[in-house]
Amino acid sequence: MTAVRPMLASSASRLPRGPDWTYEVKWDGYRALAVNRPSGVQLVSRNQKDLTRDYPAVAKAVGSLPVQDAVLDGEIVALDGSGRPSFQALQHRRTSAHALVYYAFDLLEVDGQSLLRTALSERRRRLKTLLRGSQLLLSDVLPGSPEHIEREIRRLGLEGVIAKKEQSFYVPGERTDAWLKVKFSPRQEFVIGGYKPSASNFDSLLVGYFDKRKLLFAGRVRAGFTPHMRAEVMRRIGDQQIARCPFVNLPNSTGKSHWGEGITAEDMKALRWVKPAVVVEIGFVEWTAEALLRHSTFVGIRDDKRAPAVHREP
Repeated sequence: MTAVRPMLASSASRLPRGPDWTYEVKWDGYRALAVNRPSGVQLVSRNQKDLTRDYPAVAKAVGSLPVQDAVLDGEIVALDGSGRPSFQALQHRRTSAHALVYYAFDLLEVDGQSLLRTALSERRRRLKTLLRGSQLLLSDVLPGSPEHIEREIRRLGLEGVIAKKEQSFYVPGERTDAWLKVKFSPRQEFVIGGYKPSASNFDSLLVGYFDKRKLLFAGRVRAGFTPHMRAEVMRRIGDQQIARCPFVNLPNSTGKSHWGEGITAEDMKALRWVKPAVVVEIGFVEWTAEALLRHSTFVGIRDDKRAPAVHREP
């Protein structure tokens, strides 16, 4: 398994302007390094999990590259018939009709030569040449002004844009300001810390994020679950139950609790607590003044993220 960890983008509220910046689609999938060696192919997640057996078609496409010694960075994405990405389809990859593809956006090594200290513009040029005629897709630079790009990405309903400095180097495992991610529909990862039970599995999930080593409650999530994903989430947390609430800021209300707002001491009696280990992605409208999620919606399970690394994003 490769020792290189993916370079990470910092969060930003708007796209940066200037001649140094380029823009790409923020793909809604699983980040993965594609490693093609003479000994075989590996797909490695952001937290070094081996995804090769999970996505055999993608691994086969990587193996068909015209070189046997290369490391690519990119995203495993499920596309529907119109070419739109669907994160939930990745959760149903064995039964979904969606096409599973790999969008490559960087080249870190080729033919034994490290490109980490090579400018992004040159890495992109070599990546484009390498992918020509292959089964892998190129995540190319978006044309137009930042205003035009934002308008089109919003119109298409895509998650957001990654802005990158054209002359930047690749810094493994670091979150730098040379790459900025701008999400037009607020969503981020959270950790499940509890749930409200129902007759069959759960009525809602309680999610939060870590501030240093403390788990802070962010909100309850009830919407967005398919029957399959509801059962899968319950399978993940069912044997992780613990006696004590893992959130340090609950209960957080003394009055009547409404949906999406606080949790009273009386509410606590009906809730079940779980070890904060399962990471999920949640969409929402905004953060309230009380630091809670408004109108939260379940998007999917994030097997590629570690719970202690989940923090509130700006």
